[in-house]
Amino acid sequence: MQLHNCGATWRESAPVHEVFRGETVWKGDVEVFDLHDHPKAKRAYGWSHPDGPDNKTERFVAVLEIPPVVSPVTAVRAAIRASSKK
Repeated sequence: MQLHNCGATWRESAPVHEVFRGETVWKGDVEVFDLHDHPKAKRAYGWSHPDGPDNKTERFVAVLEIPPVVSPVTAVRAAIRASSKK
């Protein structure tokens, strides 16, 4: 995984559907990777989604499995929280 300067092996695609107050805030597949030689995390989660004006560009997201991130669902939640703080 070039972003985190370590090796990675793809493990699986995990479907995630995150709902807040009855509304879908994110739905898609999260790619799960086992990390090799990372000092803090054994796993990472990655996905992309439309972004920018009129959703014409694509944004790539990678989240390390460091508590409280412990699953694809919690990775998506952490990314949503981080993005809402910007």
